[in-house]
Amino acid sequence: MKKKIDKILGNFLAALMAIMTLDVLWGVLTRYIMGSQASWSEELARFLLIWIGILGAAYASGQKMHLAIELLKPKLKPDGQRRLTLFINVMVILFALCVMVIGGFRLIYITQTLGQLSPALRLPMALIYAVVPISGILVIYYKVLELSSPEESEIVAE
Repeated sequence: MKKKIDKILGNFLAALMAIMTLDVLWGVLTRYIMGSQASWSEELARFLLIWIGILGAAYASGQKMHLAIELLKPKLKPDGQRRLTLFINVMVILFALCVMVIGGFRLIYITQTLGQLSPALRLPMALIYAVVPISGILVIYYKVLELSSPEESEIVAE
């Protein structure tokens, strides 16, 4: 199941990146050839960058490619390393649940209730903000998988 989600998410991120590249290219061409950039192109690029950044962070978390400063872990014995990894993963899950999922759904609810639309594309801002809880759910999924299979966790030998 994880490999299927990884593939779908990776392909989706690649598609978003391709769309953003074409959009930025279109914006540059219209600015320099026609003298005026299409009003929607900059906004679309901004929204695509938000989605790529936040979903990309969830993907990186699932691939264990996220940024980490490992000062303490190499100094611990294998049992201590496992406990530290467990603590870190539980903290990440709590953060993703409280801030990204619960906070993200509250943000979607508020913007939907207020009827906020983006200026140029007239998209509901709730649609743009939907990436936050989606990414939070993915982070939780990846971290729960990591907790349920401790043999896959990297342990630094003494």
